[in-house]
Amino acid sequence: MLRTALRNVFAYKARLLTTAFAVMLGVTFITGSLVYGDSHQQAAADRAAAGYDRVSLSVAPDSVPGRPPATLDARTAAALAEVPGVAAVAGRVSGFAAVPDREGRLLGDGASRRGGNFAPGKDGADPAYRFTEGSGPTGEHSVALDEDSAAEGGYRVGDTVRVGTNTGAASYTLSGVFRTDASKRPAGGSLTLFGDAAAQKLFLAAGAYTNIEITAAPGTDADRLLGAVEKVLPEGASAVTGAQLARLQANLASSDSDTMSQIMVGFAAVALFVSAFLISNTFTMLVSRRTRELALMRAVGATRRQVRRGLLAESALVGLIASVAGIAAGTGVAALLQALFGTAGAPEVPLVLLPSTVLIALLAGTALPVIAAWLPIRRAMAIPPVAALGAAEPAEPARTGSPRTAAGAALVLCGTAAVLYGALPAGQDAADAVDARTVIGLGAALTLVGATVLIPLLSRPFVALLRPLLTRLSPVHGDLAARNTVRDPRRTGATAAALAIALALASGLSVLGASATQYLDGATTRDLAADYLVKGASGGQRMTPATAEPLKGLPGAAYSPLNQSTQYRIGGVPSVLTGVDPATIGRLLRYDVVEGSLGSLAEGRVAVADFKARANGWKVGQTLPVERLDQHGTVTIGAVYHADEQSNLLPSITAPDSLVARYDSAPTTDSIVVDVPGGPGRAGLASIVKALGDNPALSVLDEDAVRAEDTSGIGDQLNVFHALLSMALVIAALGIANTLAMSVLERGKEIGTLRAIGMERAGVSRMIRTEALLVGALGAVVGTVMGVFTGWALGRTLAESVAGYALVIPWGRLALGVLLALAGALLASLWPARRAARVDIPAATAAQ
Repeated sequence: MLRTALRNVFAYKARLLTTAFAVMLGVTFITGSLVYGDSHQQAAADRAAAGYDRVSLSVAPDSVPGRPPATLDARTAAALAEVPGVAAVAGRVSGFAAVPDREGRLLGDGASRRGGNFAPGKDGADPAYRFTEGSGPTGEHSVALDEDSAAEGGYRVGDTVRVGTNTGAASYTLSGVFRTDASKRPAGGSLTLFGDAAAQKLFLAAGAYTNIEITAAPGTDADRLLGAVEKVLPEGASAVTGAQLARLQANLASSDSDTMSQIMVGFAAVALFVSAFLISNTFTMLVSRRTRELALMRAVGATRRQVRRGLLAESALVGLIASVAGIAAGTGVAALLQALFGTAGAPEVPLVLLPSTVLIALLAGTALPVIAAWLPIRRAMAIPPVAALGAAEPAEPARTGSPRTAAGAALVLCGTAAVLYGALPAGQDAADAVDARTVIGLGAALTLVGATVLIPLLSRPFVALLRPLLTRLSPVHGDLAARNTVRDPRRTGATAAALAIALALASGLSVLGASATQYLDGATTRDLAADYLVKGASGGQRMTPATAEPLKGLPGAAYSPLNQSTQYRIGGVPSVLTGVDPATIGRLLRYDVVEGSLGSLAEGRVAVADFKARANGWKVGQTLPVERLDQHGTVTIGAVYHADEQSNLLPSITAPDSLVARYDSAPTTDSIVVDVPGGPGRAGLASIVKALGDNPALSVLDEDAVRAEDTSGIGDQLNVFHALLSMALVIAALGIANTLAMSVLERGKEIGTLRAIGMERAGVSRMIRTEALLVGALGAVVGTVMGVFTGWALGRTLAESVAGYALVIPWGRLALGVLLALAGALLASLWPARRAARVDIPAATAAQ
């Protein structure tokens, strides 16, 4: 039977080609995702560990949550230098430093924009940096840039460079360009070196260090030296060896989840699921055409189990061949992904193809065809040999009373009930222990599976609905296409189901994306009454109350920093206070006060958001105990205001800045709201930028810029998701092409008869293309409806907790999805239509 299976695979290779290609696409997707993820993880671990081989020991202060970062001083560095076995000691300073390019765009990514100190040894060199041009910075007016940043920014030695830090901005002379390892400059980041004293002044304090690196004398064991160093360390400081630090950093990098890889694996699973419909359809048609052949094998002595094993072996062999090809192609895709998404400056590493990746890909690619082919093979084996020898198995129409229909209806009803339960307020209130989104997700999955089961039942009424339009446009060809489409509803439904799944996911994402975009479009600007919002550079800039001090000199301006302070327990409840200027905040942010008065801030009271007050039973006039670290006091609620829990501006608790300063000497300024005379405009923007010292690390945004910044990420994510879903659409189109091609083979005599009685080749092609469009329209409509329903349901879970969230139907994007589905179906029909038009009339009409 194995030899027979192998012979049959090659005998029907043309018909199995699209099946193999669909499996190969899915396996390629999975292999590429896993190889890319493993390679990315290995590269991240290598980058994190790089550079620590030159460090024997590293000494750092212990951090205390809620307190400013601790530092080490020069006396500690001097004491460490005297320890026997220590060859050199280098005090290190680090902080945030942003450098713009010639066009004003910041170099590097977010928190990877770093500043540090040049700490030369006795020989005048710093072992952490290798200068390719110029030399290290000396004095307070020079800096050095890493090689990649200098090249990207267009800077050469001697140029003037503007650098922004947490304490302001200044211009420096570029003294040198250097290379370093990832322990100093993370991949994709930028590193600016200052002189030792200048770095301490900018980032810490005179004589202070972030950490101290120790180089052991030749022949000194690092572990033994660690014991000697620990004896002279001050309280609150600890030391580790360079090897330990390298392992720690590598483990931290490896444990970080690779989101991109996980998302791609998820979409690869969708692609394989869609492939299952194509495989099932292919084997259904193949087994149907080979009914006599299989019956003859049964008649000459083959058992039912042997025949079944032979057919399953065929499907497994197809999957195995496709999987091997998919693994090879997937490795190439991973290399392409590394080139597309790789981080500049990252060390090149070979692709990592783990045995587990190969095993997963082979199992997925081989098991899927076997599982998908099992049901049609089982159905074929139920036909008695005598009946099968008489004629090929007739198409089995979908019946309203069949078990398949009952199962599909049950799945749709249960899934819809679960979605409604999770979406409606009563269900959300009752499902405290179960995430409503999880309930909706499970319900949507059940509904999707049930709808795919019921699609054969929907094909007849759907085609009947479109039939008058088809017959009006093309009386003969439209009528024949409609009849052919519903000739085998199960085959039509399975082909359309693959397309419906892809469209359902794309439509659901579009609905959620459009609704979220509209919400975010007004989430910040709805609360912003000021002309401008000042924010720090993404991921790194830490503003302080002092950042806003220069705005005092801006004539006629009103401003308030939003100083965020954490680690509070108010009335026993963990809380965050946001300190504001009581005199100006009322005109800068839109507070919808529902009880009390915002003016009470000037009296030292606090204003609380309604969701915070409601959750804890707080009332206006209530005095609550306050605890922060080892400090204690009381605070009185002076106002309650309405706020969205997800608001980017209105805090949960607003306090006068004097109250925050009493408990926290170093709060973080999240943003600064500013009003200028004459309203927003070029003059107002320029005056704020100038007052803030033309700091490249600060962004001054008007309302439109705030809106664009908050919504830009969603569009980019949707584009990535839709691009990944296009793989499923391609597989669905392959399914349409495969179904039509095999249908043309089955209907050879019929098509030949139509040609013999006068139908032109163009007419035959038009008929096949119309059939493809009907299948595509069925899948697109069902998928779009399911996607909108799921998007609405998931959105309902947000609407209850996010004020201002409302359902938005992106009609344009949904219409585009339907048009793309129809275009894909039309393209998929070109080859089957051409083949049908070229049917040999005498041979076809003479066939039995």
